[in-house]
Amino acid sequence: MHEMSLAEGVLQIIEAAARRERFARVRSVSLEIGRLAGVEPDAMRFCFDVVTRGSVAEGCRLDIVDTPGLAWCMKCEKPVEIAQRYDDCPSCGGHQLHVTGGTEMRVKELEVA
Repeated sequence: MHEMSLAEGVLQIIEAAARRERFARVRSVSLEIGRLAGVEPDAMRFCFDVVTRGSVAEGCRLDIVDTPGLAWCMKCEKPVEIAQRYDDCPSCGGHQLHVTGGTEMRVKELEVA
C-alpha cells in the first residue's frame, strides 16, 4: 500500500510548514490528486488518519480534489481527457496518446490555527 508512504510524505510537508509558519494545529488539508496518479482516495484517507495521530494534523479534515487525466492525441492533434492510462482517444479512437496531466499529487491548501 503505497498510500501509507504518500501520507507520511504529506505529513512531512505539513510539519515543515508548521515549523516555518509557526502554527500549532491544522484544521483541514486539501490534496489535489490526478486520476492517473495511481492513488486510491479511500486508502489515502485511511493512511492519512493513521499517520497524523499525535501530530499537528491529528483529526483534521482531509479534502481530496480529483483532477482529470489529460493527454495529447497525436492523431487528432488536440488535448483530450482520459479516465486511465492506455485509454483510446475519446474523439478518434486512436491509441497514440501522450499523457500530459493527471499524474500529480500535491498539497493544495492548509487551513491552520
